[in-house]
Amino acid sequence: MRKFAVFLILFLFVSKGFASYILIPMDADTQKNHLKAYGITYWSLEKDVKVKWLLNYRGGSFLLPDSEAIQRECKIRGVSFEIISDTKTEQILKEIASPSKNMEAVVLEKAPKIAVYTPQGKLPWDDAVTMVLSYAEIPYETIYDEEVLKDELLLYDWLHLHHEDFTGQYGKFYGRYRQAAWYIQEKKDAEALATKLGYTKVSEEKRDVSLKIRDYVVGGGFMFAMCSATESFDIALSADGIDICEPMFDGDASDGNYQAKIDFDKTFAFKDYTLERSPLVYEFSSIDMTMKRKIPKETDYFSLMDFSAKWDPIPTMLCQNHTALVKGFMGQTTSFTRDQIKSNVLIMGENKTNGEAKYIHGIKGKGFFTFYGGHDPEDYTHQVGDPKTELSLHPTSPGYRLILNNVLFPAAKKKKQKT
Repeated sequence: MRKFAVFLILFLFVSKGFASYILIPMDADTQKNHLKAYGITYWSLEKDVKVKWLLNYRGGSFLLPDSEAIQRECKIRGVSFEIISDTKTEQILKEIASPSKNMEAVVLEKAPKIAVYTPQGKLPWDDAVTMVLSYAEIPYETIYDEEVLKDELLLYDWLHLHHEDFTGQYGKFYGRYRQAAWYIQEKKDAEALATKLGYTKVSEEKRDVSLKIRDYVVGGGFMFAMCSATESFDIALSADGIDICEPMFDGDASDGNYQAKIDFDKTFAFKDYTLERSPLVYEFSSIDMTMKRKIPKETDYFSLMDFSAKWDPIPTMLCQNHTALVKGFMGQTTSFTRDQIKSNVLIMGENKTNGEAKYIHGIKGKGFFTFYGGHDPEDYTHQVGDPKTELSLHPTSPGYRLILNNVLFPAAKKKKQKT
């Protein structure tokens, strides 16, 4: 009996040693809910549990220490996971460390504090990022112009820009929607906010907000933007001190020959673009490819670039996916004209046949920015008034995974970067 008791104790001890890690696979065949898997990782980081992000291993899997709490949370959220032994874990990490393998294990240390720049009254489904954060159960806070101008961005590690117009032209919706009640109300609200903050023009207020966001990134922040926020943000920076708004937007005429005064040195990502002068055209500039592209929906895909995980871990992190081919989707700014992207900006997703970039990344000062064209990865042509996307119907969406890669990026153990 005594021998049996000793044997049982040893068996339990050894058994525990053989099942000491949780692997959350992120490949196409195994994972049932890729989007909520990011939420499990974020939740673990909030509990001060360090996570290894296994770049290019089974779609960018996550490795966590085994615990009943994590297992239970995975089951509750419907996330696929595997219990693996110490020996199996060592084999995986050894394989990843091999110079012959384009893989890397990156340590995630701390849950980043997330801010979404969005006006009051916007519903979560108005924006893909707020939708996927809510679905993945990743907490975030909303801020807008008043908080930005008070330097409250310094409280956050990661900032997303809602589909904002930073040029003061009210989204260029004038041509089609100027008589719509929602457009009239949003214009009044924007003007009232600008007045409250001490500005005579919305365009001037948005310019200063853009400059604060620029300073946040230069100081070490992580900024992610989609759709029109990408293009209009850079245009606002390049038009600092220049009136590019027509009278229906700000009450007076634009500066004469303002195109020649645009300063491309001030932008994050784009250069040599031509602004769209007409208030009747739903377009900001030549940066956007929406009107230039001739691609049927059935064949509209973009490819993710393949980077060296060991030498270029940042773009590798941002491109983790279970497929290298992602469905395209439209927006006011659908994609970016390739020859109007600065040479120091990395193109991470592109449609080569059409000569357009969809997903780009760069370094600005001590910080980082990522621009992602289009409105909603699972709604090809999202229109005003369209119903919201039900992400429960798209739990393995590769287009949405790219957003969540950016959310986790600030959690990675930092290495010194060149400015």
